[in-house]
Amino acid sequence: MRVVRVIGLTCVLAIAAGAGFYAWGRVTPSTAQTAAPPPPAVTVASPLVRQVTDYDEFTGRFEPTATVEVRPRVSGYLTEINFRDGQVVEAGQLLFVIDKRPYQTALAQAEAQLAGARAQLAFAEADAKRSQELVKSSNIAVATHEQRIQQRQAADAALKTAEAAVARARLDLEFTEVRSPVRGRASNRRVDIGNLVVGDGASTVLTTVLAEDQLYFVFDISEGDLLARQQQVGGTARAAQGVKVQARRDGEGGWPREGVLDFLDNRLQAGSGTIRARATFDNADAALTPGQFGRIRVPRGEPYDALLVPESAILSDQIEKVVRVVDGGNVVRQRKVRPGPVQPGGLMIVRSGLNRDDRVIVNGLMQARVGAPVRPQPAAIEAAAAPQS
Repeated sequence: MRVVRVIGLTCVLAIAAGAGFYAWGRVTPSTAQTAAPPPPAVTVASPLVRQVTDYDEFTGRFEPTATVEVRPRVSGYLTEINFRDGQVVEAGQLLFVIDKRPYQTALAQAEAQLAGARAQLAFAEADAKRSQELVKSSNIAVATHEQRIQQRQAADAALKTAEAAVARARLDLEFTEVRSPVRGRASNRRVDIGNLVVGDGASTVLTTVLAEDQLYFVFDISEGDLLARQQQVGGTARAAQGVKVQARRDGEGGWPREGVLDFLDNRLQAGSGTIRARATFDNADAALTPGQFGRIRVPRGEPYDALLVPESAILSDQIEKVVRVVDGGNVVRQRKVRPGPVQPGGLMIVRSGLNRDDRVIVNGLMQARVGAPVRPQPAAIEAAAAPQS
């Protein structure tokens, strides 16, 4: 009896298992179809159209527009120094004074000689006038009259010599006051009061003055860049002179300084294959120091409308650059593009490969497979805000 019960229980379990297996086999396909995941969601946006200008960037150095070594024109002992080391001095400001007394004495002597020359000339003129009347009445020889005329001419020449000596003595006395020829920042004094300074050819350097209200930015352009610029401006790179340029010193963000390209040298340097160029920038705030390194950018041409996409939307496919777009059937396609320079805000110019109405995938690239459907979510491309310094 007990054996019969076990056999019956075994049969019931077997029938139940078979029914469950049959039911599982019937519902599995339907369950699988219901659980299929939907297409992934991606963010798409049309390229941003913006007017941009292409630039060439160069490294260079800020230099003063004028550098003057202040030297004495006369020799003597230094008696005064009328500026502080590093002070901003005006054009014509008195900087040094050399002992004036020897030159005052020389001027007085020259003026005395001038007075004597004038008296001598007055006597010679009167004597020549008398001889002219006497020679008419044959009271003196013609040779005597000619001799007195010659004496008057010599006295006139001596007067001019004396006048020149006075002018030179006055000039030497004026040169005892050494003044700044330009407005700028003076360096430290090289000579102290009481020292003998030497003028003329072996003159002593007293200090230097750098004009810094405006600064030059000096940089070199390669021969290739020069040829490219010649093609852009119609055959001559000198047509670019007068173009507005922008610069920044090391450590500055953006391009805060605007200037003008005002000089291009007349030949390429044989050793480096570059040509020297120069731009002028205002420095009224004295924020730039002569000798600083910086960068300059020169516009390559006229502004034009460009297509921009986020830099993160451009992918690398071996040696090519590509973007992924969504077509009209919401299927991912891949486009080969030719990118341009990066623009502020994390955007990049696309020179070819895209149209204005293309839907570019800007977010969700990891889920977007080429040839697979997606659920596009429209958005707009915006430049990222600059970080706060």
